[in-house]
Order: sequence, then structure tokens, then C-alpha cells
Amino acid sequence: MGDRIVGSKKSKMIRKISFFIIIIFILVVVLFPFVWMLLASFKKNADILNVDKMFDFIPTLKNYISVFIDYSFLKPIFNSFLISFAATVIALFLGLPAAYAIGRARMHLFSGIILMIRIVPAISFLVPWYLIFTKLKLTGTYTSLIVCHLIVSLPMIIWIMMPYFESIPKELEEAAKIDGASNFGTFMKIMIPLSTPGVLTSGILTFIFSWNNFMFALILCSSKTTTLPIAIYQFISYSNVDWGGIMAASVVITLPIILISFFLQRHIITGLTAGAVKG
Repeated sequence: MGDRIVGSKKSKMIRKISFFIIIIFILVVVLFPFVWMLLASFKKNADILNVDKMFDFIPTLKNYISVFIDYSFLKPIFNSFLISFAATVIALFLGLPAAYAIGRARMHLFSGIILMIRIVPAISFLVPWYLIFTKLKLTGTYTSLIVCHLIVSLPMIIWIMMPYFESIPKELEEAAKIDGASNFGTFMKIMIPLSTPGVLTSGILTFIFSWNNFMFALILCSSKTTTLPIAIYQFISYSNVDWGGIMAASVVITLPIILISFFLQRHIITGLTAGAVKG
């Protein structure tokens, strides 16, 4: 009996140790590129390409100064924030009522269409959008970029929010209507507050998508509407690559997303899972 207890404790200890080893390995694999990028942003180009200077180097802020002064990175930051914020707000404004209507009315056909749009690669819409915006003389404008982002973000918001609205008991809406609330009032005062985690999650994911989007901006933006992913191209010339500048610019691009994901991860996880359980 004693041998079984000792053997059971040993097996539990081995499983715990194995689990922590796997977690540490995954963390190293995931975090190493970010750590290397952060360290490289404080190095000279010669030190970045020198393996012996991985940790032993003299840090410098020259790359960050070059990013904001020589490459005028403030304008792309403003463009990315404006486009991401506008696309997120418009997608929420249109997507939340659509998700509520589809979820409450059990519009399975529309939900299937939304799923098909989510499955289709976003790049397949690029050529038709380019032709349309060229005819309308909207290429290189904020409008064209925001509308293109809606093609992906709007179905995502609808798909995330439909289970949320379906999981809220209809009795709450009926009680609000008995008290004299209109359909719009019920939606704004009952459904939206109860679905706050889902609204935050869909909004955060939409903003992240717009912030990181490269393909739409590559085709549709101009010098006045250049976004951050496109601005990195400035560091690559015919005969030279400014690796230090690229690393510093990459830190500038990814830092807001990392901070948003870190501080709001609880809301993101809650938003992605809570709507799956119907009450």
C-alpha cells in the first residue's frame, strides 16, 4: 500500500515537472522573437548581424530617433490609429444590431452567409475593391481603407456576438417591453450591457486586425494615408537594409497590441467563451 502511494506521488510529480518543462519550452519559442526584436532595436546594424553581440552590446537610442525624425513615423501612427478606430466603431455600430437581429430571429441563412464570408480569404476581395475605388476615385483615401477593413471586421463582430445575444433569456426583453421600453431601448439598455464582454472582445479583435493589416494598405493607400505596416518598407532600399530601424519600427507597431492583449486578455478570453454557453 505504501509503495503505491509513493509511486502515485512520484508519477504526479513527474507529470507536474513535464508540464512545466513543456510550458517553459513554449514560452521560449513564442517570446524569443519578441525579445530578439527588442534587443536588436537598441543595437547598431553591425551588432545585429553579429551573433557574439546577442547580449553583449552597447545600447543606443539612435534607431528610435531615426524612426521618428528621419522616417517621420508619427504620420503613419496617426493614419493607422484613425483607420483602425474608425473601422472598429463603424463595424460595431453596424455589426451589433445585425448580430442581434440574426441571433434573435434565428436567421440561419444569414448566419451561413456570414460564415462563408469569414472563410473566404480577404485578399480575394482586393481586386474588385481596387477596381471599384478606382472608378469612384477613392484610391489612396481613408474611406477606401476603412471600407475594406469592414469586409473582414464586420462579419467577425457578427459571428462573435450572435451567440451572446442568443444566450440572453428572452424574458428580460419581455419584461422591459412590459415596462414600456421600445425595441431600440431594450437593445441599448438590456442587451448591450449584458453583452459587454463580447462587445469588448469583438472591438479589440477588430482594432488589432485593422492595426496589423498589410495587404489592403499595400494596394489602396497613398503617401498621405500610409499605415504602419507599409511604412516599414521605407527601411529597405535597393542597396541597403536598415535592420536597426526595422526592429525599432516593429517594436513601435507591436507594443500597443501587446499592451492591449496583456491588460485586456481576461475580457478577450471571457468574450470568446461566455457566449458559447446558453443560459
